[in-house]
Amino acid sequence: MDITVEQPVLARLVTAEDQEIPVSATLRYTADDPLAVFVDFPAESALEGEEVTWTFARSLLDQGLRAPAGHGDVQIWPYGRTRTVVEFHSPHGLALLQFHALALRRFLLRTYDVVAPGQEDVARVVERGLSALFGGV
Repeated sequence: MDITVEQPVLARLVTAEDQEIPVSATLRYTADDPLAVFVDFPAESALEGEEVTWTFARSLLDQGLRAPAGHGDVQIWPYGRTRTVVEFHSPHGLALLQFHALALRRFLLRTYDVVAPGQEDVARVVERGLSALFGGV
C-alpha cells in the first residue's frame, strides 16, 4: 500500500544577520518508508538552484516538537509556544529554519493516521534497504 501524505508549509530561514526569509517547503511521508519524513525544498529555495530533499526519522520530528532532539545532520527543538526550529547541517554549511509548530504537529498526526507509531514494518524497510544496497544480489 503506497499512501503518501504531503503538506505544503512555509518556514522562515534565519540568516547569519538574524534576518528571517520566507521559504516554502513540502512535508512528505510515505507508507513505503514508514520510519522517515521528508522535507522537500523547491529549486528557488535552495543554494544550488536545484530541488533539495532532507530525510530524517519521523520519531525525531515527534521528539523535537516537545524537547531538543537530534545530534547529527538534523536537530529539532521547540522555540517558544508556537514555533519549532529545524537545523540542517551539510558539508556546504547549515540552515536554521523556523516552522509553525502547529503545522508540524498536524503533519505528524496525519502520518500516524497512515502508519501508527510502533506499527512500522521494520523488516520490510531493512529488506528493501539491503536489496538496494546489494543490487538484488
